[in-house]
Amino acid sequence: MNVTLTVNGKTYTRDVEPRTLLVHFIREDLGLTGTHVGCDTSQCGACTVHVNGDAVKSCTLLAVQAQGADVTTIEGLGTPGDLHPLQTGFWEEHGLQCGFCTPGMIMASAELLKHNPNPSEDQIRHHLEGNYCRCTGYHNIIKAVQHAAGAMQGASQAADD
Repeated sequence: MNVTLTVNGKTYTRDVEPRTLLVHFIREDLGLTGTHVGCDTSQCGACTVHVNGDAVKSCTLLAVQAQGADVTTIEGLGTPGDLHPLQTGFWEEHGLQCGFCTPGMIMASAELLKHNPNPSEDQIRHHLEGNYCRCTGYHNIIKAVQHAAGAMQGASQAADD
């Protein structure tokens, strides 16, 4: 089946097997390996991407179900020269160790901050419940999201001035 979707601002059309998961389409067909395959059961969140602006575990969606969608992966969130505040927050607050969960954590957190620009620690923890980290104990991940929220609010206030 042919599937056409926009990933990180670029439109792609590919012939895929109907049962191809979106995560495999992103990684194997498009070569964007920042989205990780962690569990294949939608438990870990390492494969989280945004589909039409909503955080989705890409191992739960077939590529053909994303037909016509606008998909953002971790590669589309920021660039090495212009990191997203969440990427900076994870760097500054040591929110990663092995880094395997980091793309999913960042993508899930980006959705949270889009809807709640100043979340409490409990709100951050609740929102990230579907994303697992086996290394950090989450404390620095929470600090990283809070760091990003503050930076984004500061940038928003500066733009309003």
